[in-house]
Amino acid sequence: MRAEGGALVGALAVIVTTTTGLAPNAAAADAQSKQWYLKPMQAERMWKVSTGEGVKVAVIDTGVNADTPSLKGQVLVDEVPEAVDYRTTDDYTGDGTTVAELIAGTGAGGGLKGLAPGAKIVPYRVQLDALQVGVKEQEKTPEISDAITAAADTDAKIINLSLSWRWVTGNDDAAIEYAASKGKLLIASVGIGEDQEVGFPSNRPYVVGVTSSSSSGTVSKGTAQGYADLTAPGEKIPRWCDETFRSYCVGEPDTRTAAALASASAALIWSAHPDWTVNQVTRALLDTAGRSWPKDDPSRYAGYGLVRPRKVLENADYDAGPADVDPLADVNRGDLLADSAAKNTPAPDDDADQSSAEDPVVEASTAPPRNYYHPLWLSLSAAAVVVGLAVSGAAIVRLRRAG
Repeated sequence: MRAEGGALVGALAVIVTTTTGLAPNAAAADAQSKQWYLKPMQAERMWKVSTGEGVKVAVIDTGVNADTPSLKGQVLVDEVPEAVDYRTTDDYTGDGTTVAELIAGTGAGGGLKGLAPGAKIVPYRVQLDALQVGVKEQEKTPEISDAITAAADTDAKIINLSLSWRWVTGNDDAAIEYAASKGKLLIASVGIGEDQEVGFPSNRPYVVGVTSSSSSGTVSKGTAQGYADLTAPGEKIPRWCDETFRSYCVGEPDTRTAAALASASAALIWSAHPDWTVNQVTRALLDTAGRSWPKDDPSRYAGYGLVRPRKVLENADYDAGPADVDPLADVNRGDLLADSAAKNTPAPDDDADQSSAEDPVVEASTAPPRNYYHPLWLSLSAAAVVVGLAVSGAAIVRLRRAG
């Protein structure tokens, strides 16, 4: 079902220039000037407190080209478990490399600047399309469930799944629950499509689904909105055009991009608070989200509001609550996260201080009621901009967590 609404209407005072191609060896500012979200999210201010250092993000995708200028030294190929290490750095579409750069790219050589440039990427190449992977490689390329299970046994704190799949197997569910039991934060894109069946893995318990928004704060049309827990920038953002890695393109809305930025946001918080558990990182995203309605009555389209990692980083005294209590236990299957909280591996701290600024919130008066209470919703943290946001849209039945 195509999303006719679900829009967060407002102006972030950011002008985005649409371009069909950007040369990768151009000045870094050329590509980064198209990354319009870095300014309203106050990336430069956040990086004074945290860059994501000490946090590893497992990117389960089409592979990651570790030799792009922006990813040199950022991809931990040697840490990929042998059982799932097949042509890991051979990205057959460019998607996985784009995701990795958006999370942890250095911006060198005209490449994309990651929102968490101090984080590291552990790449996993999985078979999303037999025609793209190649029929001869199909048997050797790991299944998604195998990659999730392998990543769960590493010290990566975040598992990024910028993909959307129709079919779910018992192995997939088991892999997700296993990763959750190990204290991992799983983040997935909801996908673009009219069919409400689109949504795995974002429609499973313990997986945070992310949808796409534009620079004006509007949820992208055509996204599988029944599964979104978060929203993040996903429109008119540079990405590798294809597997040749000759240029960047700026195009259609992409929830894969949004999921990557959600993972990067979590990495910034976890780096600054390495002793926190996944419960506390999740709770921090919930509590600091921008909204005008009560936190215990989230909107179906806007959830808990717009995520603002800066609000956590700027407050040295922020209390993330109990480490062993899953803030979303009522919508997850049991309390796996709480049971496994003590298993998290601490990451290096990055403490600093910074001043606060006014941030956008979503107006509750125009927000439609929700019939399912989980979404976290990411947002942009606008600097020196007062943004009016509203929520509207057609009623969409919430299918999340039904399985």
